[in-house]
Amino acid sequence: MKLKGIVPRTWRLFKRIFLILFVAQLLYIILLRWVNPPITVTMISSWFSLWGTDKSFKRDYVNLDEMSQHVKLAVIASEDQLFPDHDGFDFKSIEKAMKHNQKSKKIHGASTISQQVAKNVFLWQGRSYIRKGLEVYFTFMIEKIWGKKRILEMYLNVAEMGEGVFGVEAAAQANYHKPAATLNREESAMIAACLPNPIKYTVNPPARITYWRQRRILVQMRNLAPDPDIAGLIK
Repeated sequence: MKLKGIVPRTWRLFKRIFLILFVAQLLYIILLRWVNPPITVTMISSWFSLWGTDKSFKRDYVNLDEMSQHVKLAVIASEDQLFPDHDGFDFKSIEKAMKHNQKSKKIHGASTISQQVAKNVFLWQGRSYIRKGLEVYFTFMIEKIWGKKRILEMYLNVAEMGEGVFGVEAAAQANYHKPAATLNREESAMIAACLPNPIKYTVNPPARITYWRQRRILVQMRNLAPDPDIAGLIK
């Protein structure tokens, strides 16, 4: 009889905890529509990895209008050229990546800017079905609650753009000793070129692969600049 009473109480407690956590995360998502996150799991991990080294942790949030139009265009050209058009997921790229990964040991990703923001702000790095499922949920939510400009702004503030360097303002200061608002096309493309692997694809001095990616990004920037949807986002 006691066991029969414990099970319903445990279930009610579980549902209450789940409801509290769900409401809390929903309120946090809504809050981040206007407020920048105090810290992320990736930032904490980076901070610990730099402990005891001669490198320092750098982060500096700025508003979207305090960033050069060139750097906004560069990250779209580099990471997600369909960013203005999709609802958070590029299904054609996902399908293409899945087919490639079935045949090759070198894994290709297909994450949109929205998915990367969901992962960088709310989750942890790594590959697992649980994390991927949560990433889908948070991507859907920020697309509905934040909108494209806020997602782009958040991405440019929380993405790692060098070892221990988070956000375009910190990257601009660390590499070019200038604010993100004054980055030119070449500098913007170079910073965007590091995004797949900011530890390996160094900006200053530029690794060979970073320089190669910069050239490609500059071409894509010229191709995408006339797109009215993209122009509306970066102005």
